[in-house]
Amino acid sequence: MMEQIFWLVVLALSVACISWTVTREEIFREPREWLVEQSRTAPHWWQRKFYYVWTCEYCFSHYVAAAVVALADFQLALPRWRGYLFAWLALVALANVYLSAYSRLRVEIGKSREQLKQEEARNRRAG
Repeated sequence: MMEQIFWLVVLALSVACISWTVTREEIFREPREWLVEQSRTAPHWWQRKFYYVWTCEYCFSHYVAAAVVALADFQLALPRWRGYLFAWLALVALANVYLSAYSRLRVEIGKSREQLKQEEARNRRAG
């Protein structure tokens, strides 16, 4: 069981990393902007949902986790389809904990940078 927990933690990091990179990082900005526009303007509801999935890290993480479970043949706690289902849901849940923590960390870093800039500006004025 400890080995399964280890793989759950490691695979969830992969899911979180892929989900964050595709939905948030600059490298995919142009395709993401196009997908956002399509998610608002596509003629059919199912097309809008398809495009939206690529722009939401929570939604996208479900698909990434499903792919990771399939590629790694990862089962959790139970054999056969139930093990795959538990593994998929556990990966999504843990990956989203990682995504939330990373998002919070980025906010804190942004606040620290802003405070540092304000302090430097005060020091320059005080001279």
